[in-house]
Amino acid sequence: MRDALTGTRIRDRRVMAGTKQSALAREIGISASYLNLIEHNRRRIGGKLLLDIAAALGVEPAALTTGAEAAMIATLREAGSGAAMAEGELDRAEDFVGRFPGWADALALAHRKLAGLEHTVEVLSDRLAHDPEVAASVHEVLSTAAAIRSTASILAGDKDLPEEWRDRFHANIDADSRRLADSSKALVGFLDPETGEAAHTGSPQEDVEAFLEAHNYVFDAIEAGEADIAQIVKDAPELTSVAARYIAQGVLQRMGVDSAKVSLPALRGGLDDVGLDPTALAARFRVSVACILRRLISMPDLGVGLVVADRAGSLLFRKGVEGFTLPRFGAGCPLWPLFQAFGAPGQVLFQRVRMPSREEGLFDCFATAEPVGYVDVNTPPLLQSTMLIVPVSAPEDAAGPSPFHVGPACRICPAQQCQSRREPSILSEGF
Repeated sequence: MRDALTGTRIRDRRVMAGTKQSALAREIGISASYLNLIEHNRRRIGGKLLLDIAAALGVEPAALTTGAEAAMIATLREAGSGAAMAEGELDRAEDFVGRFPGWADALALAHRKLAGLEHTVEVLSDRLAHDPEVAASVHEVLSTAAAIRSTASILAGDKDLPEEWRDRFHANIDADSRRLADSSKALVGFLDPETGEAAHTGSPQEDVEAFLEAHNYVFDAIEAGEADIAQIVKDAPELTSVAARYIAQGVLQRMGVDSAKVSLPALRGGLDDVGLDPTALAARFRVSVACILRRLISMPDLGVGLVVADRAGSLLFRKGVEGFTLPRFGAGCPLWPLFQAFGAPGQVLFQRVRMPSREEGLFDCFATAEPVGYVDVNTPPLLQSTMLIVPVSAPEDAAGPSPFHVGPACRICPAQQCQSRREPSILSEGF
């Protein structure tokens, strides 16, 4: 069966060619009324009639059966899925685009804007709740405003104040008002860095993430075993603080150790043989599963994410993947396999999870905890847990184990009935 938007494309091509509907109908041997039904997607066509119309318009038949509406249809189906629309209704998205292209475009645009606003709310609410820089900036603004208010009250209330003291209070108000202006400008910069009104305010971990993303998590010199890690860190424009350079150096050193154990060409060969099976790959290369999980993020075509945490719940490393929201500050969801792995060090956990969002993304998570550093007598081992996040995108892959519902972080998780909730969410169910 031909694409239901073929008529729309025929009409567009005819108008572009400057051909009247009646003239085209005569040329291909049908009535103008029948062609009108075709152009309004009321009649599906194919075979000889489609070939005759294509020849009369001077285009390839394929140009009339495929087009740029595919992206709009996909967006509308995504919007319908988010609204829990029945499958039968979702299948009518193509007809809707064909009959009401203007409304379809408006609805698709609204859906994309809503997705952007949802992301903005998540990021800003998480930052307001956990970012120490924002907290310090807000405190500075409030304390400066209070100081100005206090000084102004003295000036307004005491009419007999000596001139010398009045001048001092005026000078204090002037200095505090300048301070308030600077603090307010900095606060705007924290919440909206694109304004350019404040210096870069990313955390050291965000700087490291930007640095790694700029290199696609692959460093040729490190892979070849010829890297001067200290020099790489020193030359990185993204690493703007001592803390960021310290973190980046640790990440690159670990990357160098891992690459010496498992090269990327060898890992690619292993993936071709056994697939994305971390335990099988670890056995093949005789390394820890955590090492394999870390190496997999250096293969950008896989599109996987990675999180590393310590037993205090701090996220030491983050490589995000679309749909799986990672908190920018604070701990993540305690239901992640990442944290469950601490209960059984050395064991590899697998869990298919569902992250709450309009798209209800599915992800396969592999997690394991391992000791790091040196082990000493009567000293508890330092453990780090590593979790690989693999998107489940193909429909045929979705028929696996029942997914376990997790969240990003309590503050931006809409699931209200959750025993692990630590604080109220600013979102509601179904957001």
